[in-house]
This record gives sequence, C-alpha cells and structure tokens, in this order.
Amino acid sequence: MKTNNPLDMDYVRSQFPGLAKGWTLFDNAGGSQILKSAVERINTFLFDKNVQIGGSYDISLKAAEALLEARTSAMHLVNANRPEEIVFGSSTTALLQNLAKAMQSQLSKGDEIIVTIADHESNIGPWDRLQDAGIKVKFWPLDREKLRLDLADLEPLMTDRTKLVCVTHASNILGEINPIREIADFVHAHGAQICVDAVAYAPHRAVDVQAFDVDYYVFSLYKTYGPHYALMYGKYDNLLELDPLYHYFYGKDKVPGKLEPGNPNYELAYATCGIVDYLAKLGEMAGETGSVRQKIVAAYDAIAIQENALVDRLLGYLRSRNDCTIIGQSDNRDGTRIPTISFRFDGLDAGEVCKIIDREKIAIRFGDFHSRRLAEYLEVTDHGGMVRVSMVHYNTLDEVDRLTAAFDRMLNDENSKAVKP
Repeated sequence: MKTNNPLDMDYVRSQFPGLAKGWTLFDNAGGSQILKSAVERINTFLFDKNVQIGGSYDISLKAAEALLEARTSAMHLVNANRPEEIVFGSSTTALLQNLAKAMQSQLSKGDEIIVTIADHESNIGPWDRLQDAGIKVKFWPLDREKLRLDLADLEPLMTDRTKLVCVTHASNILGEINPIREIADFVHAHGAQICVDAVAYAPHRAVDVQAFDVDYYVFSLYKTYGPHYALMYGKYDNLLELDPLYHYFYGKDKVPGKLEPGNPNYELAYATCGIVDYLAKLGEMAGETGSVRQKIVAAYDAIAIQENALVDRLLGYLRSRNDCTIIGQSDNRDGTRIPTISFRFDGLDAGEVCKIIDREKIAIRFGDFHSRRLAEYLEVTDHGGMVRVSMVHYNTLDEVDRLTAAFDRMLNDENSKAVKP
C-alpha cells in the first residue's frame, strides 16, 4: 500500500533514546541509533531466556522459540520464503567472509568472480582473497561521467567461467540506488549468481529479496536501527550447497546452523523482532491494516517521503554553493538517492571541516568510509577525503538547516583559512 501520510516525527524520535543527548546525528551510515523496542527484546532474552537452545527443559525451548521468532521477523523484513533462509552473524564483513569460505568447494581454478569498484571493501576483499586459490577476480568499472554502474560495462567481463557477481545495492559514498533486479536478471541469464551488499540501502527502503531475485543479500542491523549485528539472506537451495563452517557433524543439510559457527548471538538476533515491531507500527500509523510484511512496506513508503525531503534540502544547499563538489548525483531523480551525501569544499581539509562542525554538536564524518577503492578511483583521497552527511528518517529538516547554517558560518569565517592544507 502506498501512502502520502508524513511520519509522526514526535513518535518516531521518541523511539530512539539516543536522540535525546543534544546532538544532531548525521553519521547514520556509520551506525544508526538503536530502537527502544530492540533493546527491550535484548533485555527480555537475557533476563527470561538466557540459556542454550537444544535442551529439553522449558527455558531452553523458549530460547529456541525466540531464535525462530527472530528468523521469522527477519524473513518478513526482507520478504524471504522461509525463516531458514536467514543467517545471522557479527557483521556484514564477517558474513561475506564466511560466505566466500563456504563457497570455495563450488569454485575451481580459473573460475571468475566479478566485483564492482563502487563497493564497500566488505564485498570486495573476501572475493579478492580467493585469487590465492586460482580464482580470477575482475572489476566492473564505474562510468566516470555518469557515476553509475552500466550493464554495458559488465557484459564484456562475463564469460562461461563467471560464477558470481558481487554488487552494492547503494554506494555508501555515491548514495545512488542500483537497479538490482535488472542486474540480477542479466547475471542469471549468463548463468552466474549475484551477491548484494545492502548495508547502505536497507535502512532506507523496503527490502524484497524475492522481487530482486538475488542469490545472497547481506546488511548490518546496527545501521538499520538495531544492535551491532548483521544478517544474510540466501536462497534455500543455495545455502544447501554451501560448505559447513561449523563442527563436522553439522552436515550440508543443516541450514542455516552450519553457517553460524558457535551459534548466533541469541539476544542480538532477537532484537530483530523489535525492529520489525517498530516498522509494523509505522505501517499501521500510515493506515496499513494488512500483514506484517504489508505494514513494513507501508512504513518504508512513509520513510522514503521523509528522507527524500531531507535529501532535497541538503542537495539544494550544496548545489547553491560554487565552492562545493558533490560526489555522485547532485539531484534526487525519482527518489533514487538515499540520504547519504558525500562532498568536498574547495581547498578545505575534510577532517578539519568535521572538527569545526563537531563544536556545533553536529556529528558528520570524513574519509573514504571503507570504500577506499572507489575513493581512489574517483581521486578524492587527498585533503582528508570526503565529508559525508548520512541521514535517516528520524532526522528533521530543522536539523539539516542547523547543519547548513553551521557550514555557512564556517565558510564565511576568516578563521576557515586555518583549515586550508
């Protein structure tokens, strides 16, 4: 269900206790604030069910039920077919490293994996290391003028030895949403699988792994309003083929447990339920009365309206300045830009810019954001790299105006000369 209803921002902000500390938090791509409901789920598990699953006694059975509830909530969150398609792990980086390890028996010397220069290192490094085993890794380049991935540049890289294409759903520098279904269809037509890093996408738009037709899809819960944890979706048949990472008696058919060595962190996994509870509530407030999944979609429709307003306000300011270079698209055509915006002020060191803005109790970030290969490709690693403002739906237009006013003071102040390299 589509909605034109704005979010109830008083309600939204009341659900994130960390927003009450007097800071404007614009470093959400590094880690969002955690929901009260997620913390409550963590506490409930630790206080009421904090035992190992697999026992016959009542508390152990309740712990197992909680873990299944967590997988079921994650299933609704990404629209998977079944809870067993959800693998929990400590981070997106760790899950992708585990996936690369678990795929090795499917790969032979001379097989090929394609990665993109636009990705976070989490979805490059694990595959690049497979070159030690004779796997050939190719880079899908970014169109330097359009700053977009183009299938015309992917096509000549694909061969009958291509087994996997790894791509980001949205770059944590460029902020542009990639057409994942179109890419997936192209990759599958060439007989390969697709692995998507969705860390920069999942906080902002509804994930639908069935509609995307992806083989693997990974993102971090701590950037999606939860604790420092992550989840990976994999098509069930694909997960069955992966090598076990757990003890020898965890056979290939023990999905997803064979991919969660040492077992998942139960309480952090259980926090996923709190994220889904919150999104379902937002969906109800937007007028959706259907299933949990339908409420999640309605919630993200409302979230997109708020976030598009934030993007338009900040991009409008940055475009108005003749001393600023926006990294990526400078407008938000058709809502295809998430509110993660990177830029550079002419002649100013990005790190010093952030330190000046720190004094205003506004949190932003500088550097390459672990997408170093992209930063090097774009030649923006000097002078501290880039300034990045990363917003989510609990941020407000007033906060954007506070930030731009702070930028104006900094740029108009003769003291800004001190930050020039």
